[in-house]
Amino acid sequence: MSTTMSESGIAVRQRARRMVLLQRTLGQVALYLLVAAVSVLFLFPWLWLISTSLKSPEQIIAVPPQLLPNPVMWINYYYGVTFVDFPRYMLNTLIIATSVMLARIVSCTLVAYALSIVDWPGRPILFALVLATMMLPGQVTLIPLFIIYSRLGWVNTFLPLTLPALFGDAFFIFLMRQFFVTIPRDLVDAARMDGASHFDIYLRVVMPLARPALATLVAFTFIWTYNDFMGPLIYLKDRDLWTLSLGMQGFTQRYGAGGTALGAMMAAATLYTLPMIVLFLAAQQTFIRGIVTTGLK
Repeated sequence: MSTTMSESGIAVRQRARRMVLLQRTLGQVALYLLVAAVSVLFLFPWLWLISTSLKSPEQIIAVPPQLLPNPVMWINYYYGVTFVDFPRYMLNTLIIATSVMLARIVSCTLVAYALSIVDWPGRPILFALVLATMMLPGQVTLIPLFIIYSRLGWVNTFLPLTLPALFGDAFFIFLMRQFFVTIPRDLVDAARMDGASHFDIYLRVVMPLARPALATLVAFTFIWTYNDFMGPLIYLKDRDLWTLSLGMQGFTQRYGAGGTALGAMMAAATLYTLPMIVLFLAAQQTFIRGIVTTGLK
């Protein structure tokens, strides 16, 4: 009798475990379906952009809208890169974005190291002043900076768009400094006891540990510089120096936004987004880890 009761108790516990496992599985499936639905919702504008870039003029203006192109107009991509000097504009944009990215990696990390690892009098005051510059609107310094760059002869060159990055950026200095303070002090002290200089500690101890924060700096800097419109509009006059943001605007002004020109413009816009997507996918895990861990003590 007792054996039968114990066997029935085991069967009840097994059924309870199966029910719990089934509930967890169904919950995970529901969560994944919800995430997939939200992802499709956010991806829909980009998918519609790709679809429009492959449509004929009749399909683009069709009512009701046609979701899938039929036939597929691959020639729109040829028009998109030939109606304007797309390769030159892409090269100019990549030169500016890469230069700013490399300059900020050096300048912002060095300043952040001095504000987090090195002990010296007045460090909190200077850090507060750096943060205070973030409260200054860019419109306030726009005219004075243009006058300075004009007198230096930098207007209509890449210098006003790249060289200031060598002097750091308050936001990224703050970002890197908050990550550097999370690095165990024992590692720095051990390196100092071994005779390492501050530059050795910065290069061999701090920077290898700061890869997640560096990925965040690289991604944000590249995206913001790549999409910048106001800076190139103010400082670049010759068409040969234009970036893609100016080229896309010139495309619209020159050819309008209808018919074949609209399909070509959507094709050019699709190509315009590819470098940012490739960058994010390549550094996705490191980028997300940097967002999560930066500033956590």
